[in-house]
Amino acid sequence: MRNSYFFKIYIVFSIIYLIILLSGFDRFDLFLKPILIPIIGFGAYFYRKFPTQNTLLTALVFSWIGDVILLFTDLGEIYFILGLVSFLISHILLCVVFNKQNKIRKKQNKALFIFGSVLIALYLIGMVSVLMPHLGNLETPVIVYASIISIMILFAFNGLLVWEKPGNFLVFFGALFFVASDSILAVNKFYAPIPKSSFFIMLTYLLAQYLIVLGVIKLNPKKPKQ
Repeated sequence: MRNSYFFKIYIVFSIIYLIILLSGFDRFDLFLKPILIPIIGFGAYFYRKFPTQNTLLTALVFSWIGDVILLFTDLGEIYFILGLVSFLISHILLCVVFNKQNKIRKKQNKALFIFGSVLIALYLIGMVSVLMPHLGNLETPVIVYASIISIMILFAFNGLLVWEKPGNFLVFFGALFFVASDSILAVNKFYAPIPKSSFFIMLTYLLAQYLIVLGVIKLNPKKPKQ
């Protein structure tokens, strides 16, 4: 892959960062976390042009803004809300990216799509039901966010059924890891503390970003010369 060294650098820095988190040195977040998404963003930027490139890059920018803002949640609830808004915008942009990818099958398997949609709806209802009594003033923004990320994974699941391999699997599993990351964060913050939560949140989050970016790139291969 062209300019794949950016992705290799992202993997190396991510591993270093995760080892540091696993060791309990969460304070290094301030120095390491803000550089990770820009690295993979450069990988997507210097890849050859494709139709949804700018939208994907904008989604990464809002994810990066969310990462930085969430570093300061200890200073006040407003930082958590602003971080939530940034990731909300990022997920909406990812929905746009997913919706514009080329389809190799005009019709999906309707039965499978309905089954997947029901599972996603059950996840949303279940997560909101568990968290609702503990959300307080954040009830509305968290419910809106959970709804949008559920829509995002629904777009990815639809893509799994109609996009070309292996991009369809990469994007779908990336979306799954994003949901896992946000779910761990939400349960840890609002319901019950999870041991090594920072490690598991970032492990799933970094995997999510990598798989989604790589998947979208795979869905936009170089066109053969006529």
